[in-house]
Amino acid sequence: MQEYTNAQRAEVLVQALPYIQSYRGKIVVVKYGGNAMVNEGLKQQVMEDIVLLWLIGVRVVLVHGGGPEINDLMNRLGKKAEFVDGLRVTDAETVDIVQMVLAGKVNKSLVGLLGTKGGRAIGLSGLDDRLITARGKDPKLGFVGDVTKINTAPVTDLLDRGYIPVISTVGCGEDGTVYNINGDTAAACIAGALRAERLILMTDIAGILRDPSDPATLISALTVREAANLFAEGVISGGMIPKVDCCVRAINEGVRNAIIMDGRVPHSILMELLTDEGAGTMVVGEEEYRYERTEA
Repeated sequence: MQEYTNAQRAEVLVQALPYIQSYRGKIVVVKYGGNAMVNEGLKQQVMEDIVLLWLIGVRVVLVHGGGPEINDLMNRLGKKAEFVDGLRVTDAETVDIVQMVLAGKVNKSLVGLLGTKGGRAIGLSGLDDRLITARGKDPKLGFVGDVTKINTAPVTDLLDRGYIPVISTVGCGEDGTVYNINGDTAAACIAGALRAERLILMTDIAGILRDPSDPATLISALTVREAANLFAEGVISGGMIPKVDCCVRAINEGVRNAIIMDGRVPHSILMELLTDEGAGTMVVGEEEYRYERTEA
């Protein structure tokens, strides 16, 4: 393990000062899931990063998934997971499992872990005070929801009281029906409703690559106009399509910029927010230009 002198540690803090000043008091929404969630070492580091940001005055909102944990419980119950276009087919029994795992086990374990790191966190689900209102997305997907409205009041109340809101992505219909909401979509909608400074999507790849087989082709930044061109060229394809769609949606709804980053890299959040180097791909907006991709 590399050792640093006290002078080197002090220099690191001084170099981070302009970034600390820039983000202090601003809202940053972090979507957390994937390998960074199931790897215990990475989970500890992500929670440390979030608590550090909270301690220096960043108003962090943590939105989480929990796909592996849902799959694990379904397997133990003898129920097979089924996906269509990357979305979990959610029948009545599965939506109960999703609610139990996300709003219960995963949410409260993250709240507890943030507490052990010195943070003050309170867990919410999209059902609390109708934080996430949704409607059915497609009958073939069952209880999978599209977000129709975000109630920011419970989130801003916690932020104003000095807490880290930890949000699980289940939503409710106007009639109280519970829906399973895609985590990236929920995070984008929450970030937009909060007019967040930044949305961070933690994924299992480095970001947008011009050549998927070559990490050196990482695109460090692009505008929504350039994203539209990359869709047309086929550079953005497969599983990256919905993630970039979520970034564009967040930008269109008022978020200053959005980041797609590799959550498997230790302390990637701090590298992105508090250093010159950054991490992943940043999507930024352009004045008087809005882009929403439509299916052909």
